[in-house]
Amino acid sequence: LYHCALYTLSLAVLVAGNVHPECDFMTELKKKEADCLEDAEERGNATPPGCKRTWDKLLCWPEADAGETLALPCPSILFHFMKEPAGIVKRNCTKKGWSDPFPPYYIACPVEDEILLEEQSYFSTIKIIYTVGYSVSITSLIIAVTVLIAFRRLRCPRNYIHVQLFFTFILKAIAIFIKDAVLFQEKDIDHCSFSTTECKISVVFCHYFMMTNFMWLLVEALYLNCLLLSSLSHGRRYFWWLVLFGWG
Repeated sequence: LYHCALYTLSLAVLVAGNVHPECDFMTELKKKEADCLEDAEERGNATPPGCKRTWDKLLCWPEADAGETLALPCPSILFHFMKEPAGIVKRNCTKKGWSDPFPPYYIACPVEDEILLEEQSYFSTIKIIYTVGYSVSITSLIIAVTVLIAFRRLRCPRNYIHVQLFFTFILKAIAIFIKDAVLFQEKDIDHCSFSTTECKISVVFCHYFMMTNFMWLLVEALYLNCLLLSSLSHGRRYFWWLVLFGWG
């Protein structure tokens, strides 16, 4: 739980840099883990009896003899999250292996709980707002598309273009919902290295429908320009070219 809280807390400085802070945090941890495990492999059979070098997701504990107690300072990557000076974490090497850290990390290396709660509340509120907004938008646009298609008097190239534009808004909103469902189906996913087929497909379609949305806004302007530069009777001549341009 403490480790998950730290990953969420790293979102607090999202706007402070170009690289996602959570990925900075995860990259640093993975680098330290790789260094720790690499040293353990190099030593191989030379490891003395007792407790082997181990990585506990935050600190690398070196080899120790049975009965020995090791003390390490809090991880340096936590310093800018901590509300108090860095403490010391200890572990005993017993005949059965390493003991649990004492004091626990959340006591020895306390982080700003207030920031964590504020960020969780902020992102939850933002998600609720855009979910409600997109849902209302989808409902309204479906009604508008139904009206434009159902009434024969409204069937003309101009309204057909409106319908295409409305479809891009609907598909963009649906693609965003699907992307969120795929990416955030589990809270403990490492999003910096999360790369599945479903993830890639959902992101591709999300970006595609965002692009078509802007393209159909441009098509609206191009069609109006065509009407101004030519007679109304020639409007249908450009329609299918504009459809190909908007979706292609």
